Amino acid sequence: MKQRNILCLFLSGLLLFVSTIVIASGQHEHDKERQHDDDQSTQIDKEMASNVGIETAIASSNIVNRSVIVYGSLATGPEQLSHVRARYSGLIKSVKKSIGDRVNRGDLLAKIESNESLNNYTVKAPISGTVIQRHANTGEVTQDQILFSIANFETLWAEFRIYPSQQTKVRDGQVVLIEANGFELNGTISHVIPVLDKPFLLARVKINNQSSNLTPGLLVEGRIIIEQFQAELTVEKQALQTLGGKIGVFTKAGDEYHFVPLMLGRSDNHFVEVLSGVSEGQEYVSTNSYLIKADIEKSEAEHEH
Repeated sequence: MKQRNILCLFLSGLLLFVSTIVIASGQHEHDKERQHDDDQSTQIDKEMASNVGIETAIASSNIVNRSVIVYGSLATGPEQLSHVRARYSGLIKSVKKSIGDRVNRGDLLAKIESNESLNNYTVKAPISGTVIQRHANTGEVTQDQILFSIANFETLWAEFRIYPSQQTKVRDGQVVLIEANGFELNGTISHVIPVLDKPFLLARVKINNQSSNLTPGLLVEGRIIIEQFQAELTVEKQALQTLGGKIGVFTKAGDEYHFVPLMLGRSDNHFVEVLSGVSEGQEYVSTNSYLIKADIEKSEAEHEH
C-alpha cells in the first residue's frame, strides 16, 4: 500500500513537470510569434515622416485597366503632305515662300510666266502647313519638278506594331495611353490594318499635335486598354514591398507603421486589386515605403547582433 502511494506521488509529479514544460514551450512559441510580429513594425514620428517624404493613401475602390504594351513611331498621313508643281512650264518670275515658312491654304507661293501664253500665273498652297522642301528659284525654268513640299504636322498618326500574340486582344475603338518624348497622350485606335510582307499589323491612333511638340519618326510606347473593371479594394502598386518572403504594404496607426501581407488580384500600372489583408478605409504608406522596410531590416540586423 505504501509503495502504491509512492508510485502515485511520483506519477503526479511527473505529470506536473511535463505539463509545465508544455505550457512553457507554448508560451515560448507565442513570444516568438509576438516578437516576429513586433519585428515587422516600427515607429516614425510625424515630423520625420514628412521630412523623408513618406506619404499615405487610403485603401479604396478604383478602376483597374488591364493593358497590352506596344511600340511604334509617329507618322504623317498621306493627306497631310502635298507636293506642289507648276501647271504649265515657264519662267519663275518670283518666289514668295521658303523652307520653314508657315502657310495657309491659298497663300501665294510663286509667280510663273507661261512658255505658251507668256502670261503670268500664280502657284498657291493647296493645304495649310509648313514648307519642308523648296526647289524653285527666281529665273529658273520649271519642267515637271516639284517646286514646294508642304506638310501639316498639327495632326500625327501613332502607328503601333501588333504582333500575332497580341492580335486577338486589339481592335478598333480601344483607348491607348501613349508616351512620346516625355509627353503622355490619350487616343483611340482608328483602325488596325495589315502590312504587306510583315508579320505584324498596324494599329493607327490619331494624335493632336497643335503644340508642335512631336515630330514624325519619333519612337513611342503605347498601353492599349483591353479590359477595364471596378475593383472593390485596391492599393497603389508603388506601395508594395516584400518582407519576410511576403508581399504587402505598411499600414499606419498614429506614429506606428506595421507590415501587412496581402493577397493580390489583377493590376495595372497604378493600382493592384486586394483580395485580403487590409480593409476599405485603412491608411497605408503609398510613397517611399521602402524607407520603412529599410528601417525594420536595420532594427532586425541590430537585434541579431
